[in-house]
Amino acid sequence: MLTTASVPDRDKVAYWNDAVSRTLVPMTVAPREDGPFDGRISSARLGYLQVSTVEADAERASRTPALIARSSEPLVAVGVQVSGTATFVQEGRRAEVGAGDLVVYDTNRPYTFDYPRRFATHVFQLPRRALGVPDGDIRRVAGDAIGTGDGFGAMLSPFLTALASSPTGAYPPAVANRLAGHVVDLLATLITERAHAGSTEADARSHLMRRVLDHINRNLGDPELSPEGIAREHRISVRYLHRLFEGEGTTVGRFIRQRRLEECGRELARRGRTAPTVSAVAQRWGFVSPAHFSRTFRAAYGVSPREWRDLRTSQDGPRG
Repeated sequence: MLTTASVPDRDKVAYWNDAVSRTLVPMTVAPREDGPFDGRISSARLGYLQVSTVEADAERASRTPALIARSSEPLVAVGVQVSGTATFVQEGRRAEVGAGDLVVYDTNRPYTFDYPRRFATHVFQLPRRALGVPDGDIRRVAGDAIGTGDGFGAMLSPFLTALASSPTGAYPPAVANRLAGHVVDLLATLITERAHAGSTEADARSHLMRRVLDHINRNLGDPELSPEGIAREHRISVRYLHRLFEGEGTTVGRFIRQRRLEECGRELARRGRTAPTVSAVAQRWGFVSPAHFSRTFRAAYGVSPREWRDLRTSQDGPRG
């Protein structure tokens, strides 16, 4: 949905505050100059991302603890400065943001943006839980101005700018969801890269492995989950992905199969008035063929899925 607000002369400050707070997150916005004020804000959804563009005269925007307390889900945001400059402060860290720069911030912690003259910026917001990186990494990166010639930012900034400039509704839902996933993975990579810039190669491999495992766990129900797709999502080669799992004493395929079996076993053992069928459980966790699932389950646990369910539920007492 596209929302556009052009601030009228009457009660312009209150109107603009309301427009910004409804579109982004609750904030206090104050023009830096007396006289007429002009501001425009537009917003659209891209999967689970919210993509907004703000263009306005000089202002100062503040996110206070009281406003944070009124918000629901914590978000991570990345701003792409299109024109003008900004001074961003979060948790005592200060960044001077110029045209083309990125800045990452956490909406669940106080911050301020100070724009000394007319500006334009794109803002990408996503649920913090979707990012899959530790809070500590986000805090290390928040408050840094990331330039287009600065490592991973050189690739991310043009990509985000192109997405924000696309017409509303330009992508069908399936494509929009995939693009949102790419943004999340790129942003997670950027945060990890900068948060651990001085870390060793072993540290980098460990962080990458955690992201790969998190991706697998989030997509176990997708029957198309494969080493090729996982490598593509994380922008590494399939060969390197296999090397990561060699260090864990297993293979990609074995890990996926084991995790699926664990989830199936957990669900089959759950007590309840209406137990799901074995085939329904298998399909929910990415097994295409019920017969193949039953063979694989028996090979791993020594009993069939139905026998497993009967054994586990009888040990736990009657279902109710």
